[in-house]
Amino acid sequence: MSVPQLSRPRTGRVLAGVCAGLGRRFGLAPWLVRAIFLASLLLPGPQAVLYLVLWILIPAEG
Repeated sequence: MSVPQLSRPRTGRVLAGVCAGLGRRFGLAPWLVRAIFLASLLLPGPQAVLYLVLWILIPAEG
């Protein structure tokens, strides 16, 4: 059984596909990854910057 590559999918994305890609890579539902990310925004830290960096670093599917 192979592990899916980390990439931003073309379908099922809301903003840039970062949460959908992470969810697919780690076997989680995209809505769960989005909910965790949104909840993390309530804490102090560079979460929004990390999202932007992942948007740049994770390749688009295809």
